[in-house]
Amino acid sequence: MKKIKYIFLVSIFALTFANAQSTSDTNFRKPVSETLKKIETLFSVTINDDRGLLKGKELDYSDWRIEPGNLPLSLTNILAPFELMYFKQPDGTYIIRKYENHKVSVDKGKERLFYLESLYSTKEEWEKRKTELKACMIESFGLDKAPPTPKSKPLLTPKRIYKDYSVENIALEILPGVYATGSIYKPYPLNKKAAVILTPDGHFGDGRYRKDEQYRCAMMAKMGAIVVGYDLFAWGESLLQFPEETHRNSIASTVQVLTGIRLLDYLATVKDADMTRVGVTGGSGGGSHTMFLAAIDDRVKVSAPVVMVSSHFSGGCPCESGRGIHLCGNGTNNAEISAMMAPKPQLIVSDGKDWTLAVPELEFPFIQRTYELYGKKDLVENAHFGKEGHDFGISKRMALYPFMAKYLNLDLDKVKNDKGEIDESTCVIEPKEKLFVFGDKGEKLPKNALKDINKLYEMFGEKNLKVYEVKK
Repeated sequence: MKKIKYIFLVSIFALTFANAQSTSDTNFRKPVSETLKKIETLFSVTINDDRGLLKGKELDYSDWRIEPGNLPLSLTNILAPFELMYFKQPDGTYIIRKYENHKVSVDKGKERLFYLESLYSTKEEWEKRKTELKACMIESFGLDKAPPTPKSKPLLTPKRIYKDYSVENIALEILPGVYATGSIYKPYPLNKKAAVILTPDGHFGDGRYRKDEQYRCAMMAKMGAIVVGYDLFAWGESLLQFPEETHRNSIASTVQVLTGIRLLDYLATVKDADMTRVGVTGGSGGGSHTMFLAAIDDRVKVSAPVVMVSSHFSGGCPCESGRGIHLCGNGTNNAEISAMMAPKPQLIVSDGKDWTLAVPELEFPFIQRTYELYGKKDLVENAHFGKEGHDFGISKRMALYPFMAKYLNLDLDKVKNDKGEIDESTCVIEPKEKLFVFGDKGEKLPKNALKDINKLYEMFGEKNLKVYEVKK
C-alpha cells in the first residue's frame, strides 16, 4: 500500500512539474527576428527577411537553439519549426525562404556532395550505386509500368528544304492516344549514316519554336546529325490534348522521359540513323531531362545538360522533381545524376546568375571525381559563363557545337564561314505555324487523341491526386 501511495505521489509531482514547465515564464520565448539579430552579431553575417516571413513568429527557448561556432545548424534550429530555410547569397548575405523540397542552400548542397563522396571510392562501389540509382529512377518515374508503344505510324509533314538541311514535323504516339510532338532536322542531302541528337525543350518562352532551339537544331543537322526537338508535356502542340495546368502534374515528368526513350526507339527504325552515335542536349527543364535520359537510356553516348546541373536545386517544376527520383539511393541530386553519364563524354554548361553559379568550384569537381574512377577525367568538360544568366544563348551554343562535333564525329567545317568562324546566319528561323504537325488550328489532331489526364494516370496504374475539368 505504501508503494502504491509513493508511485501516486511521484506521478502527481511529475505532472505538476511538467505543467509548471509549460506555463512558467522561463521558456525564454522571444520573436525569431530578435534571435536572428543575435546570430548576425555572433557570426558577423547579414540575414534578410525581405518577404516578411518572420513577422509575428515567436519561438520557445529561441536563443538556446543557437549552436556556438556553427552558423548553418543555428539557422536550421531557428527556422525549421516554421518550415522556413535559409539561402546564402553570392555576396555572403543570407535570405529567408519557405521550405521547398527541390531547393536548398549552396552550403547544404556542398554537404550533400561530401556525403555522397563518402559512399564510394572505387569504380566497383560507384557502379553498384549507379545500378541502384538507375533502377530506382525507372521505378519512380513509373517507366516499368508504361503500356507498350502503340503500333501506329508517326505523322510526318512534308519536308522544307534549306541550305544543307531539311525540316519536317512529327507526332509520335508514345502511349495510347498520347502524341509527342516535335520537329526533325536532317542533313540535306542525307546520303550517309547520320548521328542522332535529341533536344528536349525547356521552360523558356515560345517553347521549341524560339530562335535558339531552331538555331541549334539546324546547325547540328548541317554538321551531319538527325536532330529532334520536341515539346514539353502540356506545352506547344501538346496543349491540344492537355491543358496548361496539367504540365505541373507529376505524370508530366514520366511522359517527358518516356518521350525521349520512344523517340530513340523510332529513330532506331530510320534507315540513315546511326544509333551508335546518339547525343542529347537541352537547357533548363530540358537540361533536367537531358540528365535523366542519359542516366536511364544506355543508347545515349554524349550529353550536354545546359544551365541545370546543381547540387542544391533539382527543378522547380513537378515535371522535373515531382516523381521523387531525388530520394533514390537514400538521397541524390542532379550533380550525382549527371555523374551517372560517366565515363561517356559530357559537357556541363553553367552560368553565374542561376543555380549553376557554383558549378566550377562545387559540382564539376564532384563529377570529375566520378570520371576519374574510370581514368576518363578528360571526357567531362565545363563551359561556365560567369556574367551570363539562365538561357541557351549564343555563347552556350558556341560551346556546344565543337563538343558534339568532336564526340559524335560531325563536320564542324560545315557551319563555318569564310573567316573560319562558326556562323548561324545561314539557318532559317521559321514562324511557329510552320513547326505545327496538327495544322494551324489543331484540325489534324488524331481522333483517338487522349484529353483526360485521369486516364493518363490510369495507364500507369495510378490515380490523379489533382482534379481538373476534362477537356471536351
